[in-house]
This record gives sequence, structure tokens and C-alpha cells, in this order.
Amino acid sequence: MTTINPIQLQKYLKGVDYPASKRELISKAEKLGADEPVRKALEQLPDQQFQTPAEVSQAVAKET
Repeated sequence: MTTINPIQLQKYLKGVDYPASKRELISKAEKLGADEPVRKALEQLPDQQFQTPAEVSQAVAKET
């Protein structure tokens, strides 16, 4: 699998208001032009509320 750079990931999540749902993260990333590996990584996340950007990065790292 492709490893997602956490800095690159956060670039596509700039401006997200936390806590945020998986759907909100995907929507924001798409609006900011996320590439396919980032979109796929976000789609693999569990359906839950993420409290911080670090929590999102940790969850993505577990899934990739």
C-alpha cells in the first residue's frame, strides 16, 4: 500500500473544524484537490468523529 505523508495529508484537510466526521474529511480533501491515494486512505477510515488532525494522521497510518 502507499504510505501517506502526514504533512501532505494535513494540506488537504486545511480549514477542517474539529471534531469532524469521516465524510467531512473526505469532502474537504476533495475540495482542496486531494490526489487518489489520499482520498482512498480517508475512505478507509472508520466512521467516527475525529477530534484532532493528529488523530486523523494516526488513523490513516494504521489503515495504510
